[in-house]
Amino acid sequence: MDQKPKAVCTAAMIIINVGVFLILSIAGNTEDAVFMLLHGAMYEPAVTQDHEFYRIFTSMFMHFGIDHLLNNMVLLGALGWNLESETGKVRFVIIYLISGLGGNILSLYHGVAAETYAVSAGASGAVFGLMGALLYVVIANKGRLGRLSGKGLLFMVALSLYFGLTSSGVDNWAHIGGLISGFILAVILYRRPKPYSPYIRPEV
Repeated sequence: MDQKPKAVCTAAMIIINVGVFLILSIAGNTEDAVFMLLHGAMYEPAVTQDHEFYRIFTSMFMHFGIDHLLNNMVLLGALGWNLESETGKVRFVIIYLISGLGGNILSLYHGVAAETYAVSAGASGAVFGLMGALLYVVIANKGRLGRLSGKGLLFMVALSLYFGLTSSGVDNWAHIGGLISGFILAVILYRRPKPYSPYIRPEV
């Protein structure tokens, strides 16, 4: 009986996020914006004026409190488990990281353009990237992948965006940027597996 490969990269990303959270929790208060800023969270003037571009990356692995961490890790586990088994480990990591960066860059651009500066952090841009990528993968597989359906994923995307837009303190531009980045990356990287057809030796 064939088994899908274990989602080791999904597990690794969860471990990294949890590990960073535990280290920061020991060092200080992860719900304090100043503390998070000092340890790598994103803040538009710090990036654009002080040229601390590393924050676009480091902020992806930081979370404001245990609830923020758990919400993102539950989604990361659920989405990642399904996506990694279809795309493979390398493509999964590419989608995760670049979607997170894409979400943060769009958030940065909007913050600078609107002059609405805020300290931000979290894996939600990358998680929304997985959601966007998985949506394309399901579409590429004619609207269904195991128990997943295109309609179900579209509903999940709409509901997730709605909750973000109707909640305070949520970086919706990071969500949108991650979602779009993940979908585009899946279009570029994913190829639907061809059905297995064993070679049959012709009779002599």
